[in-house]
Amino acid sequence: MASAIRGQEPSAVAAPVAPDPSAPLAVSAHGLTKRFGERRALDGVDLAVPAGAFVSIFGPNGAGKTTLLRQLALLARPTAGTLAILGIDALEEPDALRPRIGLISHRSMLYGDLSAEENLVFFSSLYRGAPDRARIDELLRLVELDHRRHDPVRTYSRGMQQRLSIARALVNDPDLVLLDEPYSGLDPHAAELFDDLIARARAERAHRTFIMVSHDLDKGFALCSHVLILARGQVILMAEKAGLDRDAFRELYLATVGMGVA
Repeated sequence: MASAIRGQEPSAVAAPVAPDPSAPLAVSAHGLTKRFGERRALDGVDLAVPAGAFVSIFGPNGAGKTTLLRQLALLARPTAGTLAILGIDALEEPDALRPRIGLISHRSMLYGDLSAEENLVFFSSLYRGAPDRARIDELLRLVELDHRRHDPVRTYSRGMQQRLSIARALVNDPDLVLLDEPYSGLDPHAAELFDDLIARARAERAHRTFIMVSHDLDKGFALCSHVLILARGQVILMAEKAGLDRDAFRELYLATVGMGVA
């Protein structure tokens, strides 16, 4: 684990793109709280993510990482607090935001009995009313599935499904891309291809913002422009990577792993 923190970042990972400091915030949260009974999965989270940033979220199991990502993906509402995404009140106008957000998870969220093309047509139609055929064709080429576009997704390997899930998340040309453990279960070749696809997505639009939950300290640190450490539903650290001492960051991260669940 220490190699990428102490040494060079993996060559297969694109160099982080620094966000424009004059750009508006992609995410602004204040006092964000999510309760499940008596337990607070999120406990007063304050967050300011500039447009164009790549934020990697680290923390122990039960820290609230996936809960936070679900709030940002508009899959769940907070118990308390405020949340603005892309300058829009996410609690008051979620429907205005959904077409501008893409989610890539360790689960593909695809329909297995539909083909790759049919899946992308369906998701494109959800956001645009009519499918963007040109973008669908482009994405199928980029994820190297054009030759399998008519085959049912249930016949795909894990890596192929994950590549298609990237295309699904990008078919609406989102401004905010959320990633929940996207490398989980990928073999080395599939992970390298995933790196390339994420790099293309970052280069495609200057102010596109990425927020990724990861247990892989090496990969997450290599990709990001900002780091966020959560423990017990609270922010332990939110900072630009460029201003961090790597050894001190690693020690702080390892210390949070023992903090467990609230």
